Amino acid sequence: MEEGKGGDAMRNAYYIAKRELGAYFSSPIAYVVTAVYLAVVGGLSGFILYYTREATMRYVLAHPVTVLFLVLVTQVVTMRLLAEEQRSGTLEPLLTSPVRDWEVVVGKFAASLCLLLAMILLTAYIPIVLVRLGRPDIGPILAGYLGYALMGAALLSIGVFASSVTQSQIVAAVVGIGIVLLLWLSSGLTEVVGDTLKGIVEYLPIFGHYSDMLRGVIDTKDIIYYLSVTMLFLFLSTRVLESRRWK
Repeated sequence: MEEGKGGDAMRNAYYIAKRELGAYFSSPIAYVVTAVYLAVVGGLSGFILYYTREATMRYVLAHPVTVLFLVLVTQVVTMRLLAEEQRSGTLEPLLTSPVRDWEVVVGKFAASLCLLLAMILLTAYIPIVLVRLGRPDIGPILAGYLGYALMGAALLSIGVFASSVTQSQIVAAVVGIGIVLLLWLSSGLTEVVGDTLKGIVEYLPIFGHYSDMLRGVIDTKDIIYYLSVTMLFLFLSTRVLESRRWK
């Protein structure tokens, strides 16, 4: 019986994700965001390769422009997920249907994650070019992409949460970017807090767990961090929807 319920839950999340993916590609947003992202990353890669003459992806994936665009892209593709449902009044019927709150959140997150992974996959031509031009170390490239995807998933979950707390897409994007900035700037608190909290504060910065992967070092603490951030904000999004259900 429990297995049947679990299967129904995954099926519900799948159909919600499928609907959201259809919504992405039936509007210009997916094409515009993908085109701009590929143009920026591709142009930056060519520029870096020309001046460094090194067959590596580390400079590209670590560049502030690449990281900034990841933040912007994740917030743009998630800002409408729940905010638009609330503004248009379609969230209430969705919540009163035989679909759990977490299925709605997971389905919408999964759709945004599929879109992001597709965009990242389209940049695979860059390491292929590097292989043709030189002898890059494949390990750091794969580790860098893994870290980039994990960080992207965490940023998407933050965007889903931001979209759940407001009816405005613009406000959702601003809130999401604000949360990312707080997690980034939290490293500055290490000099303020005591020794007891110092270890926790040092663990918080969202970009700090990405640097080791760019060097080809895959540490379980970095993977656990990004998965924990993702699960936390998806959980918070679910609780926000639950609170709306009982209003």
